[in-house]
Amino acid sequence: MTTQCAFIGLGVMGYPMAGHLQTKGFDTCVYNRTESKAKAWVEEYQGRYGATPAQAVKDADIVLVCVGNDDDVRSMFYGDDGILSGLKNGATVVDHTTASAELARELNEAVREQGGQFLDAPVSGGQAGAENGVLTAMIGGEQSAFDAVSDALACYTKTRELMGEAGAGQLAKMVNQICIAGVVQGLSEGLQFARKVGLDPDKLIAAISQGAAGSWQMENRYKTMWNNEYEHGFAVDWMRKDLKIALNEADRQGLSMPLTALVDQFYADVQKMGGNRWDTSSLLARLEK
Repeated sequence: MTTQCAFIGLGVMGYPMAGHLQTKGFDTCVYNRTESKAKAWVEEYQGRYGATPAQAVKDADIVLVCVGNDDDVRSMFYGDDGILSGLKNGATVVDHTTASAELARELNEAVREQGGQFLDAPVSGGQAGAENGVLTAMIGGEQSAFDAVSDALACYTKTRELMGEAGAGQLAKMVNQICIAGVVQGLSEGLQFARKVGLDPDKLIAAISQGAAGSWQMENRYKTMWNNEYEHGFAVDWMRKDLKIALNEADRQGLSMPLTALVDQFYADVQKMGGNRWDTSSLLARLEK
């Protein structure tokens, strides 16, 4: 018997993620606030779409959500047309949105009250990772819920790790973004230095990328950074949203994160340059303006 899925949110991540589900044997019904996007997805993947979140999820064994922020998630879950009003008893809900741990815990309780299971499962890997089906999912929730959706998540993730109880996935994603912020700033300063002193970037990266200085950012972004190409990848606006979540959680935990706070302000400078939709590697553009 085919597993029925619903996918809520067809942005640059959700659109291909839902497509992978449909093409790999999961009967998928989608919902998107802009209906034309849902119709385009149905035409491309021969799936189905619902006029409301409640309609999209009414027959679904697995409900997957990928929208923008806490407010967007709540707007999908609550109300007469929301996910909770149409949720099938026993369904498992997976929120892929990068949001707050507080929201994850709230939704876990709300879904459980409706007879379902909930996982917070933010992803890393960006648009390219979604399109190629190689995302990393950091997951919070019960083992039984994880087991129920593992095959579905395998359609578009290469790594799926259950981190702990509800909210743990979001906390892990915060760590991911904290680490990326510092790495990108360091790479930006290194490349600025290399350009100033006249080093060949290809020879430089060949020499240092396999040692302790190496990183995914170095391997995948140094060429575009060197060529001042930023119209791709994970947008600065999204990174600032994620860093705000992390910094707010750090405040709640009584932690100081000076490097993360500083890089967040550097990204604010990039936004002032008009780089809201530039890739996060555009920190180099700020240094060279």
